[in-house]
Amino acid sequence: FLLTEPDVGSDPARLATTAVPDGDDYVLDGVKLWTTNGVVADLLVVMARVPKSEGHKGGITAFVVESASEGVTVENRNAFMGLRGLENGVTRFHRVRVPAANRIGEEGQGLKIALTTLNTGRLSLPAMCVGAGKWCLKIAREWSAAREQWGKPVALHEAVGSKISFIAATTFALEAVVDLSSQMADEDRNDIRIEAALAKLYGSEMAWLMADELVQIRGGRGFETAESLQARGERGVPAEQMLRDLRINRIFEGSTEIMHLLIAREAVDAHLSVAGDLIDPEKSLSDKARAGANAGVFYAKWLPKLVAGQGQVPGAFGEFRREVDLSGHLRYVERSARKLARSTFYGMSRWQGRMETKQGFLGRVVDIGAELFAMAAACVRAEHLRRTGDHGREAYQLADAFCRQSRIRVDELFDRLWTNTDDLDRKVVKGVLTGTYEWLEQGIIDPSGDGPWIADATPGPSRKENVHRPIR
Repeated sequence: FLLTEPDVGSDPARLATTAVPDGDDYVLDGVKLWTTNGVVADLLVVMARVPKSEGHKGGITAFVVESASEGVTVENRNAFMGLRGLENGVTRFHRVRVPAANRIGEEGQGLKIALTTLNTGRLSLPAMCVGAGKWCLKIAREWSAAREQWGKPVALHEAVGSKISFIAATTFALEAVVDLSSQMADEDRNDIRIEAALAKLYGSEMAWLMADELVQIRGGRGFETAESLQARGERGVPAEQMLRDLRINRIFEGSTEIMHLLIAREAVDAHLSVAGDLIDPEKSLSDKARAGANAGVFYAKWLPKLVAGQGQVPGAFGEFRREVDLSGHLRYVERSARKLARSTFYGMSRWQGRMETKQGFLGRVVDIGAELFAMAAACVRAEHLRRTGDHGREAYQLADAFCRQSRIRVDELFDRLWTNTDDLDRKVVKGVLTGTYEWLEQGIIDPSGDGPWIADATPGPSRKENVHRPIR
């Protein structure tokens, strides 16, 4: 699947690879980076921009290209920190002729076609993260029970035990999120864009933390490779490999930062559409007046709904009150969901049209939503397991532990919505970019020996030409 380019990651609007119509064919020119399976594949799905012209709608379009076609060159097999079994490379197209019959869908539908695969595709990543959590829990249990320090297993030391509890509770919650999101996908009746994005975002971030805690629990053996451990007669546990392999999940299929913006847009779009002309600096006073009146009507109906709800009713969600009481956690989720909606509204009122630029604020809004989603899913899964007679008591304990841990994170995130260093951070960043703090870099030795890097995506037939060229 070939979408990313040397200069284009999560911003496909800047796609540079072209597919120029020529009779019954299209002629492809461009370079694609990080082509998953591109080193070994017989068929490539390529996203390219068709110029708008007479008889052609143009736009980003998907094509099936045979890798054996003349002008297709695999220039490099990429190597990574993790996922070292992955076939991935750089592919160049130089005047590659592709029959019009190989176009997928209509011109301009390429991104839509690609995005339709992301919902279920994004669920595969959190599913892998659940598997990683299960493995981390297994290794942590076995190691911390056998390893002794100061006369007792390390698991019984609180500093280690809290890490094991985090891994166990988080694995339970992640599986609940994946199960719930997958069920919604299987029902084929729900728009699960947000749920799939939340599952991907939350799963990738939490799995990385769990693997990091496992390395910490195993100490030096966590940092040592499995091969080295085996070579000196110990069990070869690839904890460091797990950490390396999981790191990419926070980047591909939509980075954490892109997921934040994608989900946040859904949260603020209602406000932006209601405000409309009111926050448009180019609109007239009469247009703003009409927009203000419409917004007043909308918010007069909407805001009262955020004042009170089931979260204030002591007996609400009573079906979750067992030997371990989860009903209080669900009331907390309900109250926090309304508080989150109010906070989003306050942010919109404060920043208006600049709301989309407040990525720190929006990221925290999304992180709170992800925690609340996971808490609700964990409670529902615990009750489901209780009703099916499958580890119900233990499931309630795990859900309770997760919700208590999650509530601490949510409360902190709510505080950080309004108490943070975002403005100061922007000033520091400007100073870094203008060289104000360049003196801080003195004393280092550049291990690469090269200067700054620029992209060179000029199409050409050569196999030897580097996609990135260092400037001496």
